[in-house]
Amino acid sequence: MLGVVNLDKPVGPTSHDMVGFLRRLTGIRRIGHAGTLDPLASGVLPILVGAATRFSEELTGGRKRYTAVIRLGESSETDDAEGPLTAMDGPLPSDAAVTDALASFVGTFDQRPPLFSARKHEGRTAHREARAGAPLYDLPARTVTVDAIDLLGIERVDGLLDVRIDLRCGPGTYVRSIARDLGERLGSGGYLHALRRTEAAGLSVDDGIAPAQLELLAESGRLGEAVLPVGELLPLPRMVLEADAVWRFVHGSEQSVVSAPEGRVAVFGPGGDLVGVGRVDEGLLRPDKVLPQDVAQ
Repeated sequence: MLGVVNLDKPVGPTSHDMVGFLRRLTGIRRIGHAGTLDPLASGVLPILVGAATRFSEELTGGRKRYTAVIRLGESSETDDAEGPLTAMDGPLPSDAAVTDALASFVGTFDQRPPLFSARKHEGRTAHREARAGAPLYDLPARTVTVDAIDLLGIERVDGLLDVRIDLRCGPGTYVRSIARDLGERLGSGGYLHALRRTEAAGLSVDDGIAPAQLELLAESGRLGEAVLPVGELLPLPRMVLEADAVWRFVHGSEQSVVSAPEGRVAVFGPGGDLVGVGRVDEGLLRPDKVLPQDVAQ
């Protein structure tokens, strides 16, 4: 079994929990995921099965889309609903002020990661240090890109303000940090109250499969129906090789190619099966990641 499962992760389990779930369901040890979702988040979690784990880097690094609820009027130590929460003094911002502040987060900028995150600095993991009472306040900022933020609605609930948005962004963007920074910019405090990832790795949550559905497929021997070909999801230019060129590619040889795009490419055989990823440099194709031919797809 080789490919990608478009798992619709529920709120509660960690991404690692979902990997364990698929391992138990399939009996396959070699399973990973592309792009972590926090326990309090739901939505698209691409699960990589078998040799598809070789392409985690390619599938993690694409554009992503989220529906989020940012709660203003409180701050959170974790920048999300896990808390602990602290009520903020002062009036809540107007709808117009919220709209203007959200617009300022569209573009490319340096973002400070949450103290409770998987980021590492000088060999220390941020969330572990924070839970041990030694937060890494000197975590370096990361340059991120937010393509668009659409305001879906603003609701006043129990003296707080819930701001619902549709956000499209590049890899490495922390939505929790946007929620925190929005609250700081407005002077009201803020945190990420709810998050659902609707698109990632070329997958849509509309086509996602919940864990209970996967269990039903497994019981009826149809789990393979949920596994998508990884070659269809790679965000790279495609190159098709003839059989003799495929043999040279999978055996690690570089070779001349004609009319090929420069840079990294997804390489397919004459029958349309993915054989790996290579790099074209000045007309020479060099293998980078190669699938074993007994599992190539």
